[in-house]
Amino acid sequence: MKQKTMTVQSVRRLNHTMAEMKLSGLGDAVIHPGTFVNIQIPGYFLRRPISVCAADGDILTLVFRIVGKGTEYLSAMHAGETLDVLTELGNGYDMKKAGDRPLLIGGGAGIPPMYALAERLLKEEKRVTVILGFNGKDEMFYTEEFERLGAKVIVTTVDGSAGIRGFVTDALPSDCTYFYACGPAPMEKALYRLLDIPGEFSLEERMGCGFGACMGCSMETRNGPRRICRDGPVFAKEELLWED
Repeated sequence: MKQKTMTVQSVRRLNHTMAEMKLSGLGDAVIHPGTFVNIQIPGYFLRRPISVCAADGDILTLVFRIVGKGTEYLSAMHAGETLDVLTELGNGYDMKKAGDRPLLIGGGAGIPPMYALAERLLKEEKRVTVILGFNGKDEMFYTEEFERLGAKVIVTTVDGSAGIRGFVTDALPSDCTYFYACGPAPMEKALYRLLDIPGEFSLEERMGCGFGACMGCSMETRNGPRRICRDGPVFAKEELLWED
């Protein structure tokens, strides 16, 4: 974990619920796909954990859902303002297990960490398929960014307004070697039941400290109790107790 004072370079709304923020000041922090940062917002006691969307040199890109006053504050910030950021949190995805044809699945606010992962896997010349799930066309974001990376992109919408009508589970290919998923718990549990290949889930959870001290995000796994912020947020499929 490293504490950084980072400067806002830009903030833009991607749609009515999502925003993108670019920060400078990453410095020597080591960023792995699937890890997160914890941001101190002026006037709020608890930091806000946000998954990393991309890291390029000194620039950190975050894409987050606006769900309350804290994230609303972030979405309204201006270039030049600064934030206190804890970096290098969480364990990230294990890219060594990807095989030749990894499948990346993101739903809603679980899509941003898939971008950093896709970028890294494509640089390793993997044949990456990405499934992006939305409620409707008006909530879509970053689809063009994934396409520009060179990934095969499949879009699903619950209302059928774009891509395949239905959920990400309605668009699963049959020829992938390993999967990585991030999204709402119902989506992830459905994938757990349906996918017969190995893979990893990034779990969404409320966090107090973000680095394992408060024990507020503990859960039981096949390997005993684990803290989602410290031991996760990424867990291998075989670790999870989701059979019921």
